[in-house]
Amino acid sequence: MTGEDWWDDPSLIGMSLAEQQLAATEEIARLRGELAAIKGKGVASYVDDPVGFVNDCVKFRPGKDGRPRGLADYQAEILGDLQAKKRVAVRGPRGLGKSGLASFAILWFAVTRDACGMDWKIVTTAGSWQQLEDFLWQEITKWAISLDWEKIGRPPFSSRTELMKTQLRLRHGLALAGSPDKPDKLEGAHADQIFYVFDESKIISAETFDAAEGAFSGAGEDSDLEAFALAISTPGEPSGRFYDIHARKPGLEDWHTRHVTLEEAIAARRMTREWADRRKRLWGENSALYQNHVLGEFCADDEDAMIPLAWVEAAVLRWRAWDAAGRPDPEGPQYAGVDVARSGRDKSAIAIRHGNIIVSVETFGRSDTMETTGKVKRVLDAHPGMRGIIDVIGIGAGVYDRAREQGLSVDPFNAAQKTMRKDKTGLLRFVNMRSFAWWSARDALNPAFGSDWCIPPDDELIGDLTAMHKKDMSDGRIMAEPKDDVRKRLGRSTDKGDAVISVIQAATGGWAEAYGTTAVCSNARCGRSFRPDLPDGSLRTHCPHCRTKIEDAEEEAA
Repeated sequence: MTGEDWWDDPSLIGMSLAEQQLAATEEIARLRGELAAIKGKGVASYVDDPVGFVNDCVKFRPGKDGRPRGLADYQAEILGDLQAKKRVAVRGPRGLGKSGLASFAILWFAVTRDACGMDWKIVTTAGSWQQLEDFLWQEITKWAISLDWEKIGRPPFSSRTELMKTQLRLRHGLALAGSPDKPDKLEGAHADQIFYVFDESKIISAETFDAAEGAFSGAGEDSDLEAFALAISTPGEPSGRFYDIHARKPGLEDWHTRHVTLEEAIAARRMTREWADRRKRLWGENSALYQNHVLGEFCADDEDAMIPLAWVEAAVLRWRAWDAAGRPDPEGPQYAGVDVARSGRDKSAIAIRHGNIIVSVETFGRSDTMETTGKVKRVLDAHPGMRGIIDVIGIGAGVYDRAREQGLSVDPFNAAQKTMRKDKTGLLRFVNMRSFAWWSARDALNPAFGSDWCIPPDDELIGDLTAMHKKDMSDGRIMAEPKDDVRKRLGRSTDKGDAVISVIQAATGGWAEAYGTTAVCSNARCGRSFRPDLPDGSLRTHCPHCRTKIEDAEEEAA
């Protein structure tokens, strides 16, 4: 008789309440005895031993050096803590095997509990649906293929009825992906054994974390129910629920926290010191990007930073989603932004923009004017209808002039030129076009404006966009950090970032407005445009090109 059948047993009829309670207690004890016997057999014996399950039931491929791979020491420690502590939050640098660790935990939980006949459920969520679909669940599928099915004692998962794209459905339980945008949908998960996995937790809302709390309300030492949670991520800004857990904020002390360090990742051969040292030179040791992604530490953006890291990372996620969808053709104008190398170790960069998507950014070493123009021509010829935007300071002026001679569709980008442009709010003004262009990139990526811009996952580009500082001038205008100052601070120029901001700012209006050349000489023999104001703020009285007096223009034209 099963536990479910027992409650319908006719012999219970006529018993007193006390007798029924005694019978129920005896039946529960019997079922526990049966479960204990099951746990001692086959893969069910690993139900309380995730480390043993991975070590014995996962076939690890050898590394490039031929040495056998396996769990890193910190991965084994975390899995052991998950069984003992129930709630574990892990932060650390990129490349430490976070998705692999989560996959091991999910497969252990599902396989062992299903072998025991337990009622189980796993809910996975992440900062974005793409993270779930393209990273975590693909990793689960990869490691499921590597399971030793002979030791497990059953056939491999069926791709048609068991392990699907974002779901694992076995005889006694279910693992599924829950949308991070709908935390209320996660509240309905109930089972005797339940496991919540929060991947890339730094951008998961507090509401999503709270939706899992119902599973823990009835679980504990005095209950037959068990609830587990694993939150894992590279850290970000010191805010949000994932940060609060690691900061041991009141009410969150039941989470066990673990910081995987750079040295541990290097010792486990998950990261090389050479890569870490290069990222330090690329991003700067004190940058949020280096602190978050290499040291695994929470770090706020520099208060003077032009563009917050979180905004750029969100744009990268959107780019990945666009790429995973097969790169559908976006609507909108096409531009090629060209930042021409000026000196030393600087590189020329070409950023390709389709609509609100930065498709790619490529760099090449210093070339002469003709060679650089040739590269620009090849790009524009390959994309009919695309317009080039060329930095005309220094040797870039020669590239622009030669491109015009060849009949290419190009516009000049003069970073030092004054501008009449304002930000999206219409309140902020800028020292020059370079400052406006950087701020326009900030506006474009600002989630408060409903950003849909996409940025490719390029470490150097991300470093460029997050490295730029801003300065508030005494007259209320905003100034972007001079290029020479950036070069001194970073040891390099922000070539890729400069190419990208030139094509983003092109979405904000026409060139006459950009440079303030909104006045047009009415002398028919001139007809050229110019800025109506002078550097001291006064208005011009004559056309700067033909010297026609403005109020007499119509008379002189006649």
